[in-house]
Amino acid sequence: MEVLERIQIRMGDITELAVDAIVNAANPTLLGGGGVDGMIHWAAGEGLLAECRALGGCPTGEARLTGGYNLPCHYVIHTVGPVYKLDGADAPRLLASCYLESLRLAVAHDITTIAFPAISCGSYGYPPSEACRIAIDTVCAFLEKNESIEKVIFVLYKFRDYEIYLDYLNELVARLNA
Repeated sequence: MEVLERIQIRMGDITELAVDAIVNAANPTLLGGGGVDGMIHWAAGEGLLAECRALGGCPTGEARLTGGYNLPCHYVIHTVGPVYKLDGADAPRLLASCYLESLRLAVAHDITTIAFPAISCGSYGYPPSEACRIAIDTVCAFLEKNESIEKVIFVLYKFRDYEIYLDYLNELVARLNA
């Protein structure tokens, strides 16, 4: 199957997806926060918080796996994105690493369907158009070399982010078909 056919863009609430794993745009403590992180912790319940406490945090650009608890997914992959203005020149590399490390964890745990939010685009201040290109390009490069991931869904909460991701994916499809 063509790489771009394995990628979907949706608008909505990532906590409602019945996929193997959803990715949490977490903070370094993994103990919940605002935005997507807060929504995931709230929907998953107290078991998620207890498991995250036992993990002892996560550095920027890395990922950790937990159970899905009350969520319709089996797993939550927590990754800590860069803070755009603080991480400076390292921000693109760190953001790409979030996607790459999450996908590596997925493969290691036989996860075939995974959903990502727009990592670092909320309170961490990453410009969505720049983050989108890093996210989709990193995922495409990974999928080219790995066929075990059947579907990657980017779930955007804001309509403007949804438009940016959809436009970029359509641009890639158009280039491929040209």
